[in-house]
Amino acid sequence: MLSRETLEEYRRMTPGQRLALAFRLTDEATPYLFAGTPEQIKRRFELLRRQNDQRNQRILEGIARTMRNHEERD
Repeated sequence: MLSRETLEEYRRMTPGQRLALAFRLTDEATPYLFAGTPEQIKRRFELLRRQNDQRNQRILEGIARTMRNHEERD
């Protein structure tokens, strides 16, 4: 969990600053994605794919729900 101070600092950032921070953190973390045995790396990327697929599915369900609600009002 992030501290209130950290959250407030993020809120004060411009979108460009937040994007630059995201790029920096991604660059720093990327080497660790490839650390370990080939099997560990394979499992790590399978987990990332599974999490991304679940996230995308929830987004699509939310969009579909929003569209249904919008159509019901028309």
